[in-house]
Amino acid sequence: MNTVVDHPTVHACLAAVWRKESARIVATVARYVRDIGVAEDLAQDALIAALEHWPSDGLPQNPAAWLMTTAKHRALDHLRHRQMADARHGDLASDLQAMNVHVVPDFSDGLDEARENAAIGDDLLRLIFAACHPVLATEARVALTLKLLGGMTTAEIARACLTSEATLAQRIVRAKRALAQAQVPFEVPKGDELKRRLGAVLEVVYLIFNEGYTATSGADWMRPALCDEALRLGQLLSEIAPDQPEVHGLVALMAIQASRTPARTDDEGNLVLLAAQNRTCWDQRLIQRGLCALEQAQALGQPDGSYCLQASIAACHARAVHADDTDWPRIAALYGALMRVAPSPVVELNRAVAVGLAEGPAAGLVILEPLLCDKTLQHYPWLPSVQGDLLEKLGRGAQARAAYARAAAMTRNEPERRWLLRRIDAIGD
Repeated sequence: MNTVVDHPTVHACLAAVWRKESARIVATVARYVRDIGVAEDLAQDALIAALEHWPSDGLPQNPAAWLMTTAKHRALDHLRHRQMADARHGDLASDLQAMNVHVVPDFSDGLDEARENAAIGDDLLRLIFAACHPVLATEARVALTLKLLGGMTTAEIARACLTSEATLAQRIVRAKRALAQAQVPFEVPKGDELKRRLGAVLEVVYLIFNEGYTATSGADWMRPALCDEALRLGQLLSEIAPDQPEVHGLVALMAIQASRTPARTDDEGNLVLLAAQNRTCWDQRLIQRGLCALEQAQALGQPDGSYCLQASIAACHARAVHADDTDWPRIAALYGALMRVAPSPVVELNRAVAVGLAEGPAAGLVILEPLLCDKTLQHYPWLPSVQGDLLEKLGRGAQARAAYARAAAMTRNEPERRWLLRRIDAIGD
């Protein structure tokens, strides 16, 4: 029996359910109406209906099922109105056939729940691929993915993306319009197209994670909420695409990196780099989750891709009880393999760090030198920062100070700048 509750309790319950279930609801409705923008509007209609009915009618026994069923009824009404407006009777028949139902069933009683859950899994996968379609710019993919699949509000995403709420809202509106105008199909690509598109999906999830793990700018070194959202999206992908090793590789990479969060800053909010972190503070639960995901990826028996290789590197750090126990020759070799699979200046910069620790700073500097002329890294603060570290270890203090100063001038992250300035002061004149 439903229990009548006060408004604050209703709002709290709705917020929690919506954060968890909104992606499934939007994805399911999108299967019916074949338009992501319309699907989100109809899902929001269900949310408004809950705000109207739950305070007086009481909380339903299964709030998620109530929202899903209401949204499906809204979808059916939308299709009927569209059929009447267009006067094309064949459209309604084909839409109903796509829905695979003659009426919208109520799943609150568990009716055919297994079949429905399987369909929702497919719908979520379709939604992820639609939100990350190449027709959209990367920033639009990130915003739309967080909105549709992260369950975040426009205000929350705007804060995460360091932009105004109005700008972010327009970005999302334009993204949905672009998908509609391009007539992007609400489907999972197949064969080689699936492999090509999966990379874009994983890239968006990892971009979200990276912005949370090391903020591009601002007063905070990290934004843990973004890391949590990326981990949730990665787990979702691993459940609905379990045969893709790179999905498990990304989950492994994010989980192991996220495990270091408690040790990455001191009590004053200053950043603490990997070598100086208190490893007893690392989250062992996340490490085990990451190592298990890496085993799942490798058990599929396919060649290691970019995320699996990066996860293997992270696993090397996770298995080292102390910083001095780190297997730097293996990490350097893994970065070499990563350069062959997914070459980039940033990967080569990381290889320079690993080689510098495995073979000495002079060897690392040899790898780094050509990167100083790479235009893509002209404004990347970690390039002169790594250069300063290698020069400092070689005893070339004045050059190291100059490199750190260049890095400090480039960075837009305040904790990072403070760390660089401390390094300059530590070297002295």
